Amino acid sequence: MTAEKYILSMDQGTTSSRAILFNERAEICFVAQKEFEQIFPSPGWVEHDPIEILATQLQVVNEVISHVNPENITGIGIANQRETTVVWNKETGKPIYNAIVWQDKRTTSICNDLKQNGYEKLFKEKTGLVLDAYFSATKLNWILNNVEGAVELAADEKLLFGTIDTWLIWNLTQGEVHATDYSNASRTLLYNIHELCWDAHLLELLNVPQNMLPEVRDSSADYGHYMYNGIRIPIGGVAGDQQAALFGQHCFSAGMVKNTYGTGCFMLMNTGDNAIVSKAGLITTIAWGINGTVSYALEGSVFISGAAIQWLRDGLSFFENVSDSESLALKSIDSEEVYFVPAFTGLGAPYWDMDARGAIFGLTRDSGKSQITKAALESIAFQTKDLISAMELDTNKKFSALAVDGGACANNFLMQFQADILGSSIQRAAVIESTALGVAYLAGLQVGVWTFTELKNKKINSQVFKPSMDDEKRERLYKGWLKAVSRTMNWKE
Repeated sequence: MTAEKYILSMDQGTTSSRAILFNERAEICFVAQKEFEQIFPSPGWVEHDPIEILATQLQVVNEVISHVNPENITGIGIANQRETTVVWNKETGKPIYNAIVWQDKRTTSICNDLKQNGYEKLFKEKTGLVLDAYFSATKLNWILNNVEGAVELAADEKLLFGTIDTWLIWNLTQGEVHATDYSNASRTLLYNIHELCWDAHLLELLNVPQNMLPEVRDSSADYGHYMYNGIRIPIGGVAGDQQAALFGQHCFSAGMVKNTYGTGCFMLMNTGDNAIVSKAGLITTIAWGINGTVSYALEGSVFISGAAIQWLRDGLSFFENVSDSESLALKSIDSEEVYFVPAFTGLGAPYWDMDARGAIFGLTRDSGKSQITKAALESIAFQTKDLISAMELDTNKKFSALAVDGGACANNFLMQFQADILGSSIQRAAVIESTALGVAYLAGLQVGVWTFTELKNKKINSQVFKPSMDDEKRERLYKGWLKAVSRTMNWKE
């Protein structure tokens, strides 16, 4: 009898590190997860300890590997929170500063200066991105300019830069591989997505030495080996978490769309070999690279979605478990309309307002935990509606269905309201861990576990939510949301 073979996915997210072991049928066999500390040194600043990220990731990896014979693990895939920036000394292996998280807004002034100097169009043309503190480049610039001795170390070619995937790969391979994939490189504001290279002009504008930057490889490629108790396990798949989810949702062809509900909310459309330039506030990015061919995507990024529910749990003690939000929201189903705009770190697509801040509108003496929880869940669906509307403008196409994944899509109240406010069907994946599944697929392709043809036949939806809201109510609720958003954008005036 042939022993079962496995693919190990490392899913390093914004609030936790996870490891998931998939078998050859792409079924989840074992899962381990561990949260790590969120560091908030100043208002608008968000940091992680890269050493803790590595430690928690290795801890959950070791936990799932303990369930099987490690010799039966044929490959490793790595998915990561994107844009989060790490700089470390390659001689000591130690970070010179905490990781600056994608949510961090300390570099807003750097972005504004670049805009005022007329560089916004240049960055968008080369990278497909907008000039926003969300992306890695200005975070890297801040570290070099604000950490004592960083400029000198960089001049001596002793510093390395990477997003979290690169930091993990470098450590897993004991410093042998300093690399990233196309999808992560495309999130840095330094990578030319058309010429497929680090852009010398952009590096010069941000004073970033090219010798700090990782090699860029296909998303399904050889990234070295992780040595586990003397056993070499090849690392064969790497992708930013949202591109990984797009792949895990089987959006292999141009025109296919998915939405992931996590800490943030991210909608991507596979556009194939066409790098569509958005006119509606979306960004152009690289979906993945396979066999030397790059696929592009159109993306809308919402900074705070599931994080708003986490804030109700941790910051306001509304409930003990995030899953309790559904039953609490259902208690206010027929109550007054309350709008919660969770612009804790500004607004992402399609607004791109780094100065916007969160607000709750429509409160009365009858408002309580249930009304605010319901409004927080609805805000996730409203923000998704914003992205769909922008995507329809850019593509001149109406969408009748949306594939969804991520932790928050387990919330049936949210999924039904999402279908209602969109007026279209929501298809929830049977495996909502699409991010981990996507990099498992990429790794499996590299090590020969699956072919593309086999992957296309593995897609299964667990449940479809159909809209039941009438058009008048849908339009009225969304108009109220847009009004609330406009007021958060003008809160300083």
